[in-house]
Amino acid sequence: MTRQLFVTTALPYANGNFHIGHIMEYIQADIWVRYQRMMGTAIDFVCADDTHGAPIMIAAEKAGLTPQQFVANIAAGRKPYLDGFHISFDNWHSTDAPENHELARQIYRDLRDNPEGSLIETRTIEQFFDPEKNMFLPDRFIKGECPKCHAKDQYGDNCEVCGAVYAPTDLINPFSALSGAKPELKSSEHFFFKLSDPRCVAFLEQWTQDGKLQPEVANKIKEWFTIRTNPDGTQSEGLGDWDISRDAPYFGIEIPDAPGKYFYVWLDAPIGYLASLKNLLGKRGLDFDAYMANPELEQYHFIGKDIVTFHTLFWPATLKFSGRKTPDNVFVHGFLTVNNGEKMSKSRGTGLDPLKYLSLGMNPEWLRYYLAAKLSARNEDIDFNADDFMARVNSDLIGKFVNIASRAAGFLSKRFEGKLGEVSEDGAALLHQLRIERVSIERLYEEREYAKALRETMLLADRVNAYVDANKPWDLAKQPGQDERLQGVCSVCIKAFRILTCYLKPVLPQLAQQVETFLNIAPLTFGNVSEPLHTGHQIGSYQHLMQRVTTDQLDALFEPPAQVNKEPIAMEKAANQLPGGESIAPTISIDDFAKIDLRIAKIINCSAVAGSTKLLQLTLDVGEVDEAGQPKTRNVFSGIASCYKPEDLTGKLTVLVANLAPRKMKFGVSEGMVLAASHADEKAQPGIYVLEPFPGAQPGMRIH
Repeated sequence: MTRQLFVTTALPYANGNFHIGHIMEYIQADIWVRYQRMMGTAIDFVCADDTHGAPIMIAAEKAGLTPQQFVANIAAGRKPYLDGFHISFDNWHSTDAPENHELARQIYRDLRDNPEGSLIETRTIEQFFDPEKNMFLPDRFIKGECPKCHAKDQYGDNCEVCGAVYAPTDLINPFSALSGAKPELKSSEHFFFKLSDPRCVAFLEQWTQDGKLQPEVANKIKEWFTIRTNPDGTQSEGLGDWDISRDAPYFGIEIPDAPGKYFYVWLDAPIGYLASLKNLLGKRGLDFDAYMANPELEQYHFIGKDIVTFHTLFWPATLKFSGRKTPDNVFVHGFLTVNNGEKMSKSRGTGLDPLKYLSLGMNPEWLRYYLAAKLSARNEDIDFNADDFMARVNSDLIGKFVNIASRAAGFLSKRFEGKLGEVSEDGAALLHQLRIERVSIERLYEEREYAKALRETMLLADRVNAYVDANKPWDLAKQPGQDERLQGVCSVCIKAFRILTCYLKPVLPQLAQQVETFLNIAPLTFGNVSEPLHTGHQIGSYQHLMQRVTTDQLDALFEPPAQVNKEPIAMEKAANQLPGGESIAPTISIDDFAKIDLRIAKIINCSAVAGSTKLLQLTLDVGEVDEAGQPKTRNVFSGIASCYKPEDLTGKLTVLVANLAPRKMKFGVSEGMVLAASHADEKAQPGIYVLEPFPGAQPGMRIH
């Protein structure tokens, strides 16, 4: 029986363009969807703009637009991103569409009228009110200190540091993000979804712990069910009820039978998954209710780790107790950092702008391949490193994969009219080795272990290239009487190239399409792997399939945006008012500072890093010894090659962050971070300055 899948990605909030984090998630989901389609699965892949809430209402007001006009402008800019990176959504919709209004109200009624007892109740609550803006404050416009972990500057609904969920009134030292004013408490009637109801708790304990979720996600969720004592002495109370209403003025869906009350955006946003699907099915003339009633239907969501709470507690409970199908799985991914974990910043050129990437003529499939080569089924952050990006693309895609076709196609076209010949015994054995790996590669794609799937595929490409090197078609072409062998060797290469293309097609759909045209074959599926190209099959003329990444492209990609300097004197004055070109970071406590272990280190050796123009490799003496009592050194990679030569640093003292977690890099493991200073505007004031303690300091001394 054909599998039927319904797949979504998280809905982007319609207050801005896509960023690279969106694109990473869409590529991850798209690869899985394309794999499923190649397996013959019936699949519907949908998304939508998340359009409701006070932030959009406020942004629209500032822009002089209605909320509907504001989100329509944002939606109009989505297509270049999706088409540019070959994202194959079947439908893109909006949570402000009629389908979502209808579904949200009906799901609410079903929860309220649940035959075993309503899961909706009203309570009069004290809610923060901004006296300057004269409005109740949405959770995201209240900030303060997390009541659980005491992280500063956290939003009013959940902590981005520890993941705790709480009421805005639980915040310590709250303030209005709109005006900065201290909010006042005022009474208001709100609607709650009773997540603490024993029925919900029992269901969620089973649903979240039955093995469907990633182990690290399930373990984190498990903590939220129990009453426990936190390190600060406070107690976490298990699942709490969910406030699902907001007071007017609010851009959203009005709650049935409750004038002036609107659904909180997080209630109707995930319902947008269903609304987008319903819109798609309506275009096809299909019945949405019958589709969802199919007991064989599988439902999957790809999301970031910052919204786990909503998708693994509120969303499945909302579906379950409104009488609807619950997700078969929620796939959680980590964040994307840039250049060895550096925080993204547009002004400093450390971000990765997806449209800028495309505008520079950079191949979108370079990025698809690079991200896939780092993605696993785990909820882990991944890093975009420019040097590693160029090395992987040029080595794997050009040097290993495309090179196979380019080394064989010319001989077949010039000498044999593009026709494939008989393969030798050793060539047949090689093709058999490639085919039997199909099951393993299929399994890895199914399990979203893309990095492993690509690693296995490139190991197969290595085998093919080793076969080419061993048989040397360029030599055979020069030897009389070797035409049959030459045709056979080149035919093995083309047949192997076809198999490898099939394995890479979910990641490289456009390149695969070019290969299908070149080879004169139908669109590849995984079933084609066991179907050989027959002797006499005629391929087309070979055209160059992919260019190499250049350093010029990467330099342009990360070049900071040009600053429009209409008032140079005023702008220079404003910049000079900020020390080092940027504001002082938020205040921390002495306890926060004490967590960082700064040590005097001596640079006993320094060398350039082969393959990198930015990094130097430092060998540091931090006064440590190993188990045998012998001096022990640390290895640190530092991006300071633009300002220092190795001989400038050898023998110098510096400062090391000694308790930073080791970081595995392409060139080795970096065991700490050397401190250096730079101006925020690196173009205006270039230079990196490694910290050097006064003479007399000794390796291992701690800085207090």
